[in-house]
Amino acid sequence: MGKEILPYKDSELGKKQQVRQMFDTISGNYDGLNRVITLGLDQGWRKRLVRKVAAGNPDQILDIATGTGDLALALVKTGARRVVGLDLAPGMLEVGRKKVARKGLEQQVEMVEGDSEALDFPDAHFDAVTVAFGVRNFENLEKGLSEIYRVLKPGGTLAILETSVPERQPFRWGYHLYGKYLLPRIGKWFSSDGLAYTYLSESAAAFPCGQAFNNILGKIGFIGMKHHPQTFGVAAIYVATK
Repeated sequence: MGKEILPYKDSELGKKQQVRQMFDTISGNYDGLNRVITLGLDQGWRKRLVRKVAAGNPDQILDIATGTGDLALALVKTGARRVVGLDLAPGMLEVGRKKVARKGLEQQVEMVEGDSEALDFPDAHFDAVTVAFGVRNFENLEKGLSEIYRVLKPGGTLAILETSVPERQPFRWGYHLYGKYLLPRIGKWFSSDGLAYTYLSESAAAFPCGQAFNNILGKIGFIGMKHHPQTFGVAAIYVATK
């Protein structure tokens, strides 16, 4: 990804610790702000990802960088017996656990604190692993993807939803304009941490999207990589198989 993008450039903490601090800080506003920033489109993107995962009839699913649990809760619709939502930010998980309790899904959805680059699960344990807007926050992208590969069963599905840079104009121009000027201001208006949304914009723009990301998945050992652009290419769903 070239130069490392950090939430707090003047901090002495590593990226992983900075990301944890950032998401803990914005956890209370995260869901509402997400709806505003994406104009509600993120909900439709998650539904499409869920349909792709459901096609494999998974029994156990791991949702990495689960945040406040939106995707973990949506994955219940796949019919999976167990969904584990994992995140490194306790503040985000606390919001997520309240959502799980409100829906009465404590027996099906478990929210756990953990490190995506050192997963505390056995080899070949999950039928599917998902990540929504989280892989660009990995401190070491290939290490995190290798851990996902390890805990997936042979034939298991990896499904990732991530922001992407549109290939065509004027969408590409509009994407950069929105990310550079509007997104940080929206974040500052609605959140106590404007730097967090500057980071989210910069990290999205720097992430290797499309075929470049498929190539990284192939290097890890995944096969059958496909990516599906969403809404003029501002996001993409990546699907691959172990």
